[in-house]
Amino acid sequence: MTSSGPDAPDEVFDVVVVGAGAGGLTAASTAAARGCSVLLLEQADVVGGTTAISGGMVWIPANHKASGQCPDSLEAARTYLAATVPGTDRTRLEAFLASGDAAIRDLEARTSLRLQPVVTYPDYYPDLPGATSGGRVLEPVPFDARVLGKAFALVRDPLPEFTLFGGMMISRQDIPHLRRMTKSPRAALHVAKLLFRYGVQRLGARRGTTLYLGNALVARLLKSVIDLGVTLRTGMTVEALQAGGNGRIAVLETRDAAARAGRVGARRGIVLATGGISHDGELRRAFVPDSAGALTATVCPGTAPRGARLATAIGAQLSAPTRDGAFWVPVSTFTRADGSRGVYPHTVTDRAKPGLIAVDGHGRRFVNEAVSYHEFVRAQLAHASSAIPAWLICDSRFLWKYGLGKIKPFAASVRADVTSGYLKCADTIGALAQLIGVPPDELERTIATFNAHADCGEDPAFGRGCNIYQRSLGDADQQPNPCVAPLTTAPFYAVAVMPADLGMSAGIVTDEEARVLAVDGKPIPGLYACGNDMASIMEGAYPGPGITLGPALTFGWLAGRNVAAEPMA
Repeated sequence: MTSSGPDAPDEVFDVVVVGAGAGGLTAASTAAARGCSVLLLEQADVVGGTTAISGGMVWIPANHKASGQCPDSLEAARTYLAATVPGTDRTRLEAFLASGDAAIRDLEARTSLRLQPVVTYPDYYPDLPGATSGGRVLEPVPFDARVLGKAFALVRDPLPEFTLFGGMMISRQDIPHLRRMTKSPRAALHVAKLLFRYGVQRLGARRGTTLYLGNALVARLLKSVIDLGVTLRTGMTVEALQAGGNGRIAVLETRDAAARAGRVGARRGIVLATGGISHDGELRRAFVPDSAGALTATVCPGTAPRGARLATAIGAQLSAPTRDGAFWVPVSTFTRADGSRGVYPHTVTDRAKPGLIAVDGHGRRFVNEAVSYHEFVRAQLAHASSAIPAWLICDSRFLWKYGLGKIKPFAASVRADVTSGYLKCADTIGALAQLIGVPPDELERTIATFNAHADCGEDPAFGRGCNIYQRSLGDADQQPNPCVAPLTTAPFYAVAVMPADLGMSAGIVTDEEARVLAVDGKPIPGLYACGNDMASIMEGAYPGPGITLGPALTFGWLAGRNVAAEPMA
């Protein structure tokens, strides 16, 4: 690479990665572990992107972590994906299957990433051929953020609605203890230990330092890039990409938080991992139905061009237009005390629990409430004229035990949420119907019909609780069906939910090596993409938990490995 002249870069690295979510952090640590000098640029002031506020699940079929507990095979995964994922080009899907476990092995050998199997988390369509009841999904091992020192401040906070007492994260295993803490001495002791540990941690930190879920995944990858000598710069935007003298994409035009422009060179290549097109309204509209609206549950680091814009400006190809280009989740929205907008993703905490139903604008059920969040929104879109918004309805017993949306279980008061309009509350079903604008007689009929069967744990209308995935999200204490119970105890409550994306399936077209492809189908020299910037190998399907992060780690690893092997420019 030319190092003199008016257009010469201000500085040069072997590899430059744009975006510090799971994919970007993985690509940066992988390239650095192979001896490359690596610059990691992040538009936000913190790292982690949407991964940091996610559940942190990583879907890797036939992984060695679960091999002794949950039998699986690549052939079984291939069969399951054939039944769930559309399309005919399986090249990148095969690359994911072939490389997923190798990526995990190598990352755990070279970095601070540590994952453990979730042996009781089924695939989302457990009755299809090749599905498993658990083990394909991995989760990050809990992480003690104190080892990061001052760098802990760089980890994006989890959503406040998913923490307790102003900053305490809890694991999936803690939740049953919290629910039973007033009934079980063992559960009460467990909760007391959690609170004591959190109190000690807050003496030296602004939030709890025991991290779980996506926050733990990000913190582990952050420690990895720090230990491997990656140069990390936050508050940095990339304005454009340019080719070097040999035609390889090798220069980035940057701007820092003080609006100072700069030029950075990449000897081997550039990896795009900026989080996808969720916040690019114009591009997003080409891939979702008009009825879906513009809501997203992803984080927005800033207004600079995202990977898709940077790539297409130099001739990259985006995936073909489709109306199924997003990974969906129903969300409720609200305003936080600090004035910021809250978007609460209704993934697994409330919809499948016994004692709740979802109704449309006619006051009728339109979906099995316990299906995956992706399928729930698909049902909303299929009934767009009446089910956007939809209403989640429960009674006071449900609200106390499970919470609803941003309202946590055992809330001492919900007055503020009622006053704000987030939560609708009435002493009768008819009065609640009037509050939410649905026909009272129809809502009363819907709930009466549901309750008549729910007393026996049955749901003849939609078969709620009919498979192991749905039952795993219910409440095992509720028998005979962990997903079904009547709504009987006044007052009654409702929260409106709208479609939103958890990330886009549409994006930059790449090959099986994570190389960005031009509109003519050929790789653009020196340019790679991973994470949500890369068009998903799932093509709009959502087969199981972690099907965004599993490919993000795998193709981040492939991108980092392959760019590290590029010849010097």
